[in-house]
Amino acid sequence: METVAQIPKYNLNEEQEKKLILREYRALLRGLKSRIKPGDRRLLRLAFEMAADAHKTMRRKSGEPYILHPLAVARICVEEIGLGIRSSICSLLHDTVEDTDITIEDIQREFGNEIARIVDGLTKISNVVDVNASQQAENFRKILMTLTDDPRVIIIKLADRLHNMRTLESMKPEKQLKIASETVYVYAPLAHRMGLYNIKTEMEDLAMKYLEPGPYKEIAQKLAETKRERTRYINEFIKPLKDKLEAGEFNFEIYGRPKSIHSIWNKIKKKAVAFEEVYDLFAIRVILDSPTEKEKEDCWKVYSMITDEYMPSPERLRDWLSNPKSNGYEALHTTVMGPQGKWVEVQIRTKRMNEIAEKGLAAHWKYKEGASDESRFDKWFNQIREVLTSQDTDSVDFLQDFKTSFLAEEIYIYTPKGDVKMLPVGATALDFAFSVHSVVGSKCIGAKVNHKLVPISHKLRSGDQVEIITSNKQKPSEDWLNFVVTAKARTKIKDALKEEKKSIADEGKYILQRKLEGLGVAVNQHNLEELVTFYKYPSQLELHYQIAIKNNDLKELKEFKVVGDRIEAPKPVKVQHEPKPEYNPALAKKDTELIIFGESSDKIVYNLANCCKPIPGDDVFGFVTTGKGLTIHRINCPNATKLLSNYGHRIVKTKWAKNKEISFLTGLKIIGMDDVGVVSKITNVISSELRLNISAITIESKEGLFEGTIRLFVHDKEQLDELVKRLKSLHGIHSVDRFDTETAG
Repeated sequence: METVAQIPKYNLNEEQEKKLILREYRALLRGLKSRIKPGDRRLLRLAFEMAADAHKTMRRKSGEPYILHPLAVARICVEEIGLGIRSSICSLLHDTVEDTDITIEDIQREFGNEIARIVDGLTKISNVVDVNASQQAENFRKILMTLTDDPRVIIIKLADRLHNMRTLESMKPEKQLKIASETVYVYAPLAHRMGLYNIKTEMEDLAMKYLEPGPYKEIAQKLAETKRERTRYINEFIKPLKDKLEAGEFNFEIYGRPKSIHSIWNKIKKKAVAFEEVYDLFAIRVILDSPTEKEKEDCWKVYSMITDEYMPSPERLRDWLSNPKSNGYEALHTTVMGPQGKWVEVQIRTKRMNEIAEKGLAAHWKYKEGASDESRFDKWFNQIREVLTSQDTDSVDFLQDFKTSFLAEEIYIYTPKGDVKMLPVGATALDFAFSVHSVVGSKCIGAKVNHKLVPISHKLRSGDQVEIITSNKQKPSEDWLNFVVTAKARTKIKDALKEEKKSIADEGKYILQRKLEGLGVAVNQHNLEELVTFYKYPSQLELHYQIAIKNNDLKELKEFKVVGDRIEAPKPVKVQHEPKPEYNPALAKKDTELIIFGESSDKIVYNLANCCKPIPGDDVFGFVTTGKGLTIHRINCPNATKLLSNYGHRIVKTKWAKNKEISFLTGLKIIGMDDVGVVSKITNVISSELRLNISAITIESKEGLFEGTIRLFVHDKEQLDELVKRLKSLHGIHSVDRFDTETAG
């Protein structure tokens, strides 16, 4: 996993292409060898020929024949996930209905209902009826609808996405951004949820390669450079453990494997440390060959041997043997102090657990056959099914809710009777109340957590026992939406608020009717739409509601023209637009000359996003906002993945034009030793050496350390990088980081 294979430039003739396609098909057959039953080979051949024929005129962006893509997806399903014949047939056919003349009926006729249903689940919807909806989110909802009937849909979709990520370099840059963002936003968390850790890790690494190319290259290079000494260290660490395990007559494998580039990058950011200081660049894995009835006992015995040899860190023990994750993951993780004072993570699991960890669901079901209990995974499915059937929110909200409700790590909460409920991390007492029953949620006024009284907004922790207190006088309010995280709670609260709003709005409807009759006109569709447009409300319900709660007294009605039984709104007065983002006011007149779009050199007026304050030289993309024109965001902006995932069609390719006359506001955070004269050293670099304007500076010192924030104007990223380099070289400065979010504003 340390490096990603480069795709060779494509240049084969027709004969070589045929050979390549057949070679891939035979590789697929080899992977399925042990599972092929009589009659399967014919069906598989039929699917392959149908797909090859349907795609025969199509090429991928790299120039290779399109059929290589479905073949690669089928091979990922078989070799890396462990699925069988039927999934291979679906993989081969997954793009045919969308891109060729083959219909779902054709597939149903040849292969039966089950395969037709899965292929239909994988076929993207081509047009979205609701204009506000995002096509990506709608397609995702469709996949999930089918997922709850047959999880293979999502597994094939993940294999499809993984192959797209592996071959992303032949795509245009804006397409790379969109696909990589969607992958990090939805597909990698989903792979994690399905227990496909290897796929999740590879997806995150590949996405990072396009979204954060600088750090990606840097970490990959450092991993390659330190490989030898890492291998030496792993061998030194493993040796005494091997001896102990052999003496204990265990049948085992033990090895070290590097952490993924993405997880190392996360550690560097989260802990604000340098690459050299990330202690767990690798994990040691012990895999035991134990009979099912002795698995737990053996894992704990091995744990005891390891901690006899190396001192464990008490707060870093993770016991997923007694309490497996909902995606089926079981293991024992501990972090111990190894030679040379380095912390090392050790994972202990059996062969069966390892197969579940690597092949996720497919293996999970293989071992589950014959077990009668409803697994946590089935519970998770049932929760999704429940939410999907009651969904009427807009699709972007739905995608966001889905992420927080179903893709977060989960916690386990006990009812007063000892039943267990699964909730996402961050869930509150109110989420728990709604998970018990929507009526309990609506009437919830508080809770007892471990017998102690808490408010409904109290965040729960795994293992809490919760009793809900209700009152018939209670009803949901708007602010409840601020602290619930589960989709079920959000949907039920929104439904209740809508009902409440409707009954209040009826009063407004009556007031409006009287006013219009006073003007001598009827309440008709045209007149209502005219008022809704004039007052800029999203709906007639909102108009009636605002009148009812006395927010709108309709005093502008007297300026409307009456024509027959219709009213016509007065012509709008010019509205003041919101101010432009900050930059040096003296040079504001030049603001349209900064950015060049696409291939042509059109200069367009734009806004700089406040969430990430881009400056020339940053990697950026343009986002078409409704009503505000174009907003420029940095690629690593905190909101970028959400925008790119949901609204890929609104992205504009953007690059900077050179213009040294405009300054942009940016912010730096500096941490270091509180030494005499440190402030004058910093300001000297900024003002005297680089001649930059400081907009604001605050420095606080505390117990020998100081933390400073500086806002200043720079021309472009080169200038900022130079400044950061010089500041870091000052004696006693520990770190210099750029502000990423609103904290700079």
